[in-house]
Amino acid sequence: MFKFLEAAISRSRTTLLLLFMILLSGFIARCSIPVEGDPDISVPFFVITVVHEGISPEDAERLLVMPLEIELRQVEGIEEVNAYASENAGTVMVEFDPDYDLDQALLDTREAVDRAKVEFPSTAEEPIIQEQSTSEFPIIQVNLVGEVPERMLYTLALDLRDQIEAQPDVLSADLLGSREELLEAVINPRELETYGLSSEQIINSIARNNRLIPAGSLDNGEGRFAVKVPSVIEQYSDVFDIPVKSDGDTVITLSDVATVRRTFKDRTQYSRVDGQNTIALNVVKRANSNVIEAIANTKKVTEEFRKGLPARVNIFYSQDQAPYAESQVVELEGNILTALCLVMVIVVAGDSQRPHCWLWYSCVVFVLADFYLPAWLLVQLHGDVRHVVRAGYAHRRRHCGDRVR
Repeated sequence: MFKFLEAAISRSRTTLLLLFMILLSGFIARCSIPVEGDPDISVPFFVITVVHEGISPEDAERLLVMPLEIELRQVEGIEEVNAYASENAGTVMVEFDPDYDLDQALLDTREAVDRAKVEFPSTAEEPIIQEQSTSEFPIIQVNLVGEVPERMLYTLALDLRDQIEAQPDVLSADLLGSREELLEAVINPRELETYGLSSEQIINSIARNNRLIPAGSLDNGEGRFAVKVPSVIEQYSDVFDIPVKSDGDTVITLSDVATVRRTFKDRTQYSRVDGQNTIALNVVKRANSNVIEAIANTKKVTEEFRKGLPARVNIFYSQDQAPYAESQVVELEGNILTALCLVMVIVVAGDSQRPHCWLWYSCVVFVLADFYLPAWLLVQLHGDVRHVVRAGYAHRRRHCGDRVR
């Protein structure tokens, strides 16, 4: 030990260079560690949702929920399965053992859902499997309000969403309070009777003219390229020209028997902020990204977008997580500096005749060095957090039973 100290003192330049490298590495690590308001914790829950428009709760239980329950019973590691049948959808909540590998649990759940899909009605939508995690909570909400037509506000919200999702730190920006846009065809019964048509003929004509037909590939000796017959409705005007019936040289189109217009689906949700109807964007950041930088980039994009807004449209923010995260960082750094100052004051007060600058400098070196290891082992540290949370959850389940949620 003494030989090591003598070598460090005799080679003062090398020692100072090593201390400087430690200081520089610690400072870089401090700047690179992502600031997180809430840690990214995955819990052993999966929510499976199957949407079927117009289905009743009784039929949803029989046609959607029961096939899922039968297949999920065969999956290893499941502790509890809760199912709910409602109008237009069926939902199944799967709870795994906290010690079970979540990646394997997600894979087994997907395989079980794929086996159950063959029992679903052909008109059911694709099942949605959601893994519960704290990273799915929004970091900021951007609200658009204004006394303008709904379509204008919806179009502005879509444009803003595309610009926000283009940021590297942002995972998604989900719309709230908006209605899905669609084309509505209002059939005139008199015109149907005049041309001798039925509603089924119109529906079949629209279905046949809205599909992509592959026609194989063509090989000319120098290369091969795919051949397809496009028949997909891409524009609003394409619907008017859909043929419904032909009689000699006369072709009856959809515009002859129906009125087609752009509209929205019936409202199923409302979004209100400060007593005003709004279209909100819930911004979710990517895993292991800095929450403060993600919010700052979102606000920067939003302020640039604000310059081109109509005079009667306003944008404001809510549920901003940046002030909370910044206060936690400032409080942590303040506590570290306070501890360094107290160490210096106590040491100097105990023996004021000897210089203690090197002692204070060594404290600073060790504090900055402490930032380097967490930055290097960031994934492992996150894994340890998940393990502690799962272990605590398992402990509570053993002692409290089904009361833990």
